[in-house]
Amino acid sequence: MLTTDRGELMNTSELEITAAKARLLILDGVHTAKSGHPGGSLSCVDTLVKLYFDEMNVDPDDPQCPDRDRFVLSKGHCSPALYSVLALRGFFPTEDIKLFRSIKAHMSGHPDMRNVKGVDMSTGSLGQGISTAVGMALAAKVNGKDYRTYAMLGDGEMEEGQVWEAVMAAAKYKLGNLLAFVDVNGLQIDGRTDDVMPTSPLDAKFSAFGWNVLKADGHDFDSLKSAMKAARELTDKPSVVLLSTVKGRGVSFMENNAGWHGKAPDDEQYETAVAELKAHLAELEGKYYG
Repeated sequence: MLTTDRGELMNTSELEITAAKARLLILDGVHTAKSGHPGGSLSCVDTLVKLYFDEMNVDPDDPQCPDRDRFVLSKGHCSPALYSVLALRGFFPTEDIKLFRSIKAHMSGHPDMRNVKGVDMSTGSLGQGISTAVGMALAAKVNGKDYRTYAMLGDGEMEEGQVWEAVMAAAKYKLGNLLAFVDVNGLQIDGRTDDVMPTSPLDAKFSAFGWNVLKADGHDFDSLKSAMKAARELTDKPSVVLLSTVKGRGVSFMENNAGWHGKAPDDEQYETAVAELKAHLAELEGKYYG
């Protein structure tokens, strides 16, 4: 299990502080690149912080360890969230985020396992990431390995037929070592998911497909911890956590606004967003360290 530099698991306050720092890095990367997907990155980043700092067995000094847990960002356009968390976890310097989408660097707009340390799978085409995660989990089971596989999907991504083919396969092979998350923020690039192509009720659908269904507040670390613990204790079927989240979480003018699905803030918007995020970070640090 992962530890902090003090040899202890991160507590809730430390996770909240880390997530606040990750949000600042997300904004840095997207603003500098003048492109990217801030909305969904901000809605899923808390879960990624919980995974990499308090759940998954990974080692920044040995990123290709064959016994490590795997993570697949199936909604690959939200790479700013993954890159920011990997940087804070120590896989590469946080300064590298400034090179997001730059031709001078290795951080493309979607996760790239060849060039970005800590990325387990190159993703981008929606629906394919969860399929890969199923393959990883099945390989572990066939080879008698103990590592677990985690995947993050978007609620808009659930409209892809390939997702449900993967869901069927995971149930068939009883992949209790697979935990998927669906970032249910209710918005996608063209508007509300319920208007574009309704996928509700996701809980009933996953249950009908043979999965263990859990729910969590995607911005509450205690809620996330409870869901992940319940999933780990169930070994005879795959689990999914349906995350209740807010697109653009943490930046007031981005929250619940589909227009921020794939748009970079201009200089004035960036300064406003950073001021909000820094104020929140200072509040969290004041309560914890103060």
